[in-house]
Amino acid sequence: MKIVVLTGAGISAESGVPTFRDADGLWEGHSIEEVATPEGFESQPKLVQEFYDARREHLVGVQPNAAHIALAGLEEQLPDDLLVVTQNIDDLHERAGSRNVIHMHGELNSAWCRACDRRTHWTRTLVDFPPCPGCGATELRPDVVWFGEIPYQMDRILAAVAEADLFVSVGTSGAVYPAAGFVQQALRYGAKTLELNLDPSEGSVWFHESRLGPASVLVPSWVDDVLASQHL
Repeated sequence: MKIVVLTGAGISAESGVPTFRDADGLWEGHSIEEVATPEGFESQPKLVQEFYDARREHLVGVQPNAAHIALAGLEEQLPDDLLVVTQNIDDLHERAGSRNVIHMHGELNSAWCRACDRRTHWTRTLVDFPPCPGCGATELRPDVVWFGEIPYQMDRILAAVAEADLFVSVGTSGAVYPAAGFVQQALRYGAKTLELNLDPSEGSVWFHESRLGPASVLVPSWVDDVLASQHL
């Protein structure tokens, strides 16, 4: 059985990672246009660098929760049949032990050089615009997909969703495309669909089943069900 799991802000919120934006549309006091668009970066590059530097620093103090750990455990048992596609830019899946992970919106601990297109693992600040380790240009920016930019590895994601027997959405709002449309594609190709979420998402109607509650409770329970059905 091939499984694709899409994870969103809800899975990391229990670890203390701030969700993408508040009900008023602000992200930690900033408008989305200020800190999550190419135009915002061109207009106020220092503000944007400081914003992501703070989030990168905050990430050091949080830990994977039971949901991340359960998915890593499932991968150990189904190494070739599980793909985690995450909208999150944190590294909690990897720290829990997952390896088959696609960060469709980029990674906080990565810097992208606009001059040479090199991506570098990065845990320090970017506010002083340090030189790129590859070409030396001072063109590093957060390796994060902003509004108006194309998510990463879409061809691979869509191919995996098309081949999936089961599509599971964990902690997502169902409001941000293209991720919000994956469930519909999975349905078209005949997959079973399952939502694990604190509250019903905007796309709940597309799921065969919705289980509501904290990800740290629902995901381990679901993983146990999968392993039991596989007789592993």
